[in-house]
Amino acid sequence: MLKFFKAFRDDQCGAVTVDWIVITSAVVGMSAVAFFTVEDASFALMDAAGTAVAAENDF
Repeated sequence: MLKFFKAFRDDQCGAVTVDWIVITSAVVGMSAVAFFTVEDASFALMDAAGTAVAAENDF
């Protein structure tokens, strides 16, 4: 049984898969954070532009 655990510990077959999963999930997480940050900023800019246009009353 000890020989099995040593062989399992030394086996590197799934290490690349785990690395790709970790890297991919990090990229997806950072993309989600960036999306929501840009979304909030764009809504604030849209509200400010709408308020400025409405305040002109040129019509």
